[in-house]
Amino acid sequence: MIEQNFEPKIVAFCCNWCSYAGADLAGTGRLKYPENVRIIRVPCSSRVEVQMIMRAFQNGADGVMVAGCHPGDCHYDTGNYHTRRRMMLLQSLTSFLGMDPDRFIVKWISGNEAAKFKSTVEEFNETLKKLGPADKVRDQRCGI
Repeated sequence: MIEQNFEPKIVAFCCNWCSYAGADLAGTGRLKYPENVRIIRVPCSSRVEVQMIMRAFQNGADGVMVAGCHPGDCHYDTGNYHTRRRMMLLQSLTSFLGMDPDRFIVKWISGNEAAKFKSTVEEFNETLKKLGPADKVRDQRCGI
């Protein structure tokens, strides 16, 4: 049973050059998005390793989002292609582990798409509220 006031914990790995700039623009533009998102700024979405995502789930995240530049717009040319390939493998792994694949998303958000960042986070938050807490791989020693 899902608690009435359940607020999911979301970890968002955002590319420095595009999606972080989009999140920053949403903030400076006073676009309100859920406060339960913890943004981790990374140099490129390709720097996000599978272990980092699994560690986030293990430490209490209910959902993880990886956001990077649109394909073809990567500051490092091919970083988001590596991200796309790696994250497709992670989707298979999470399904194998019995986790709901909707707990993990990959989005391409550019620096001028503040509204897209906001709507993506809001939709993801609503999806996670329906799914409830992610206890499948959570480390019970964390006490979160």
